[in-house]
Amino acid sequence: MGRSPSKWLLIFFATTILHTAIITLADLPGKWDLLVPNAGISSMHTAVTHYGTVVLLDRTNIGPSRKMLPKGHCRQDPNDVVLKRDCYAHSVLFDPQTNQIRPLMILTDTWCSSGQFLPDGSLLQTGGDLDGFRKIRKFEPCELNGSCDWVELKDAKLVTGRWYATNQILPDGSVIIIGGRAANSVEFYPPRIGGALQFPFLAEVEDKQFDNLYPYVHLLPNGHLFVFANNKAVLYDYNKNVVLRDYPPLDGGPRNYPSAGSSVMLALQGDYSTVVIVVCGGAQFGAFLQRSTDTPAHGSCGRITAMDPNPVWEMEDMPYGRIMGDMVMLPTGEVLIINGAQAGTQGFEMASNPCLYPLLYRPDQPLGLRFMTLNPGTVPRMYHSTANLLPDGRVLIAGSNPHYFYKLSGDLPTELRIEAFSPEYLSADRANLRPVIQECPQTVRYGEAFEVFVSVELPVVGMVELNLGNAPFATHSFSQGQRLVKLTVTPAVPDGNGRYRMGCTAPPNGNVSPPGYYMAFAVNQGVPSVARWVQLVA
Repeated sequence: MGRSPSKWLLIFFATTILHTAIITLADLPGKWDLLVPNAGISSMHTAVTHYGTVVLLDRTNIGPSRKMLPKGHCRQDPNDVVLKRDCYAHSVLFDPQTNQIRPLMILTDTWCSSGQFLPDGSLLQTGGDLDGFRKIRKFEPCELNGSCDWVELKDAKLVTGRWYATNQILPDGSVIIIGGRAANSVEFYPPRIGGALQFPFLAEVEDKQFDNLYPYVHLLPNGHLFVFANNKAVLYDYNKNVVLRDYPPLDGGPRNYPSAGSSVMLALQGDYSTVVIVVCGGAQFGAFLQRSTDTPAHGSCGRITAMDPNPVWEMEDMPYGRIMGDMVMLPTGEVLIINGAQAGTQGFEMASNPCLYPLLYRPDQPLGLRFMTLNPGTVPRMYHSTANLLPDGRVLIAGSNPHYFYKLSGDLPTELRIEAFSPEYLSADRANLRPVIQECPQTVRYGEAFEVFVSVELPVVGMVELNLGNAPFATHSFSQGQRLVKLTVTPAVPDGNGRYRMGCTAPPNGNVSPPGYYMAFAVNQGVPSVARWVQLVA
């Protein structure tokens, strides 16, 4: 007996829908690669050094990791409730070119701490929990086979213990450390006279959930700070410790920890007088208090021009509600939004429905056309996951531990895999557009004119950009200190032997680009080169 026409139609439509879905999924831009199946630790904090190595850092009070320290190296802590003699690594150094890992030794607890690179390229790391509450640590980077390791400063400590604080490098190369749990104040490294200064704004926006933690801090080209916490922002003169402006509240509820949105300052360019801040995603208020894992996250984004005389938030929606998403500035000036969940809130075992689809935010497109959905990953990246731009243009994805201790089985286990996401600009069909930097100075002074030589397989059409991206400290869905600066350049002209010469002008001062190491990317028709590290100095 034959099938009825209606059954044939159902089979036809089902097959067509499935085929369309497969084609659509396959056509989404971006590529995923598994770099390391077991890093030994789950990275809560991640930073890329000017050697191209990557520091991954967890916390010390979680018991055994899956990476041993070298023989004879153990941490002794009589107050540790799990391991008083701990011979396991809680930090590692990773080389994304060889995928090799070397264990590092961290002595005090770095749970929910903060960090920032200093002008000399060393990583400053501050605060944490328990015995790490007032600690200041440094990591002076090296090649993977070197001997660099964490050092705890004996002659310096935080004035105020800080847990869930944010660090931002300043125009003079010092670092401001803002906020933290029960720490509505700021302080500086190196320390300034007066110690910690009260910052009443943080107390004003504190609520029952403590949604003022890990504030979003952006250094503006006017030398002041844009500080966002909960659903409000201020323009802050840190030298005089005064608020210069209150911005309008951002609709959609709290956006900071534990409500877990994210934020970026878009690329600075032109005369550097236009500064756009974007804040995306977050949890519904009350999800944290009620420990609700299934409360839908919201997908609203606010965008504000921070130095306008009368700034207002322009609102738009992402294709997905998202909490704990990481926003990464790409060399092109676009933004990758990756990791996170679609329900719940930040915290141990307090989120569900992983958001596997990355998004590309294209800031130059009209409102309503700025988001592009990208090729989904397969590894859930929930609480305590990170995303960092690498010098080769890939984005390193690490971490995810939704549990208090390591839990390697069951739903959403502790994640030890390291992946890389390659945006569409690294696809094979664009390889002949990818520039190669042949010559570039290693050190550049503010306002200096200099030349960069690049080669490109196909003839150059239009302008080749030179964009400076720093290496931020990524933790808890916010990359502390992240910025991208598009330099003023002259048209690339042929220089023989397939090379092109372009004139570049360094940023004018430390307000636009604080001193330190930057990844210099040549960008040709939206395709970036492998970066050269350039140190910007006064």
